[in-house]
Amino acid sequence: MCGLAGFLSATAVSDAAPGVITSMLSMIGHRGPDEAGYYLDDGLAMGAVRLAIVDLEAGTQPMADPSGRYWICFNGELYNHVELRDELRRLGRPFRTRSDTEVVLQAWIQWGAGCLTRFNGAFALSIRDAVTGELFLARDRHGKRPLFYTEHDGHFLFASEMKAFRAFPGFRFQLDARELASTFAVWTPLPDRSPFTGVRQLPMGSWLSIRDGRRTLRAYEELVLEAPAFAGTEAEAAAFVRETLRTSVSLRLRSDVPVGVYLSGGLDSSIVTKLATDLCQGEVRTFSVAFDDRTFDESGSQRLVAGHLGTRHSAVTVTAADLAAAFPSAVYHAEVPAFRTAFVPMYLLSRHVRDAGIKTVLSGEGADEAFLGYSLFRETMLRAAWHDLSDDERRTRIAGLHPELAHFGPAHRAQLAGLFQQFATERLPGLFSHELRYQNGKFATRLLKDRDEPFAGLLALVRDTPGYAELSPVRKAQWLEYKTLLPGYLLSTQGERMGLAHGVENRCPFLDPAVLRAAASVNLRYDDGAQEKAILRKAFHGELPEQSLARPKQPYRAPGSTVFRDQRPDYLELVLSDAELAGLDCVDPVFARKLVDKVMTVPSAEISTKEDQAFVYLLTTAVLNQQFVMNRESYMGTPPASELNLRTVADRRRAAQPTGVAR
Repeated sequence: MCGLAGFLSATAVSDAAPGVITSMLSMIGHRGPDEAGYYLDDGLAMGAVRLAIVDLEAGTQPMADPSGRYWICFNGELYNHVELRDELRRLGRPFRTRSDTEVVLQAWIQWGAGCLTRFNGAFALSIRDAVTGELFLARDRHGKRPLFYTEHDGHFLFASEMKAFRAFPGFRFQLDARELASTFAVWTPLPDRSPFTGVRQLPMGSWLSIRDGRRTLRAYEELVLEAPAFAGTEAEAAAFVRETLRTSVSLRLRSDVPVGVYLSGGLDSSIVTKLATDLCQGEVRTFSVAFDDRTFDESGSQRLVAGHLGTRHSAVTVTAADLAAAFPSAVYHAEVPAFRTAFVPMYLLSRHVRDAGIKTVLSGEGADEAFLGYSLFRETMLRAAWHDLSDDERRTRIAGLHPELAHFGPAHRAQLAGLFQQFATERLPGLFSHELRYQNGKFATRLLKDRDEPFAGLLALVRDTPGYAELSPVRKAQWLEYKTLLPGYLLSTQGERMGLAHGVENRCPFLDPAVLRAAASVNLRYDDGAQEKAILRKAFHGELPEQSLARPKQPYRAPGSTVFRDQRPDYLELVLSDAELAGLDCVDPVFARKLVDKVMTVPSAEISTKEDQAFVYLLTTAVLNQQFVMNRESYMGTPPASELNLRTVADRRRAAQPTGVAR
C-alpha cells in the first residue's frame, strides 16, 4: 500500500520540481510512512510514499524496468502477482524483485492496458513511458484505491488524495455547490466527481492515457451482475461459495508482514475471521470498535466469535468525547462531506491497530452488495411486488425489513405501508430501488442555495450505461450500490481513508471477482426470503457460533448529531455562528440556522433521521471549508504534512545529471 502524486507539464518542469513533488508527497505521507521517492523528467514529476507489505527491501518506488524506459508508482496490492509473475516469466519478461509492483509494470509493458483485466487487486497506478512521453493512470474495478486529478496553470496534477494539491504552487480549492447537492442527495460523490470545483476522480475500472497533449479515458471493465445459475443442490452451492471465499482470503493473506482482521461481530467479518484462522499457521489478531453507549455497542457478539475461533482480540472503546475530538482529523482524511459519523470510530480503530504493530487487515466489505444482504434489496422486491400482494402479506414483509430500527416497529407499520404505497411506482427513471433512501438525501440539499436537479448526474449515469435499463429492480439496486455507496463511502470515507490515515491497509475478500461471480450464480436461487444471505449461513453452518449465524444483520452505526450538542467542541462554532454560516457561500443560512437550532435544543427522539444526516452533512462541509478552502491548519486536527524517508530519487531531466539511485 502506498500513495502517489505527480504533475505533468506541457513544457519542461522547473528547477522547483523536486521541492514541489516532495511537498506533495509530504501531504500524503501518512499513506506510506516507510519510505518515499520520486521520478523527474523534462515533462513530469511523479512520486510515491510506501507502506511496505511485500518484498520489504527491494520493492522501493518509483520503480523502473531494466531498460530505464518505463517507470511506475503503484498504490495498492496485486493479490495474484505470484501467478502473473510466472506467466510473464514464461513470456520472457525479466524480474529483479519479488514485489507486486514489478509484476504490474512488466504486465503493462507486455500487454498494455489489457493487463488490467488480468489483475485481481486493489490499486491505483501511474506509469511513464520515457520514450513516447505517455503518462498512463489506472484504477481498480471497484474503486478501492483513490486517484484524483485536476488542472492548474497549464499543469495536470494527480494524486491519491486531494490534499496533495495543496502543496502545488498557486492551487486553491473551492467547494462546488452542484456537486455538493449531488453528494448530499446520493450520499456520496458520483464515480468521477469530487466536492471541489475542477477536481475529478478517475472512475473505478478505468484508465486515462495522456500523450502528445491528447487524453484518452476508457473503462476497461464493466460491472457484471449476472452469471449462469449454479446447477447443483443447495449443499453443493454452499460448498462452492465457501471454497471460493477460502481462495479469496488465501490470496489476501499474501504478505511479508502480519495480517489482522476487522471483526465487527456480524456474519461477513466472522466468515473472514474463520477462514483466516483456518489458513494461518500462527495466531490471528482481530480488532473491533466498541462503544460505551450500548445502543451502538456490538462487543458481545465480537467477543463471542473471537472466543469461538481462538483469536487474539482487542477492541477500542469509543466514547462520545472520543468521537467529537477525532472528528476534524477524520474529516480531513475523508476529504468529502459525510452523512453520518460512523467513519470517525474507524479512524480511531486504525490508530489502535497501527499501535498494535499491524499494518494490513482483512474486512467484510462487499459481502452485502454481492450476496444481497442489505434490507434495501428486500425492500425493493417488496415495493416492486406491492400491487400484487395482500394487505397481510405487505405487513408481514414490512415487519422483516429493519428489525433493528424502532421506526420500523409495529406502531409505525401502517404509516410505512402508506409510504411504500406512495413509492410503489418509479418516479426517478432507473432509481426505483433507492428512491426512499434518496428522500433523506434530498432533504439535506435544502441546506444549499443551488440545489436544482441534484439527481441529474446520477440519472445521466444510469441512462448512459449500456444494458442498465434491462436489469431487474434488484440488479439495478446492486448496480447503484456498487457505483455509489460502496466506493464513495464504505470503501473510502469509512474504509481506506480511515485506515491509511494511520498507515493501515484494508483488504476485502468479498470483492474478489470470483466471489462476485459465485454470488451472482447462487443469489435468489437458494433464498427462501426468511433471512438475508441464507447461502452464506448455510456455507458456514457448524463453523461459527449458532448465535452468530442466526443473528439478523445489524448495520454498523455510531452516535449522531447529538454528540456535538452534548460535547460542544470548539469547531461547533462553525455552524452555531451566523457569521460563520454566512461565510459558507454555498449554504442557505436561513435553513441551516433552523436545522442547527432544532438539533441543539430538542430531545434526541424528536430529531428525524433525515435531520440528523443533514446536520452531519452541514458540519462536515463547514469543517472541510476551513481545512481546504480557507487552508486553516488549526481545523485539521492532525499534522498537515509528514516528514519523508526519501529513499529513491531518479532525475532524468536533460539538464540534470541522471542519477536513478536509491539512497
